[in-house]
Amino acid sequence: MKESLRVYYDEQGDFLEISSGKPLLSIAAETQPGVFVRVDELTGDVRSIGILNFKKRSKNKKDINVNLPFEVVFRK
Repeated sequence: MKESLRVYYDEQGDFLEISSGKPLLSIAAETQPGVFVRVDELTGDVRSIGILNFKKRSKNKKDINVNLPFEVVFRK
């Protein structure tokens, strides 16, 4: 199944979300303080990751390191 990758940033709330595919019924869990992962209830696939205080976390940094419980694979 081909799915799109969506990146959303709420500047006022300083919240970044990266999601894959259409929104589905899922369960959210906080994996680190301020880092949330949504998992599809039926398949167990990770559907999105959200990061609170993204701008604050990235201030004066070139890279943001977040330990993710999943791998993103880009295929042609």
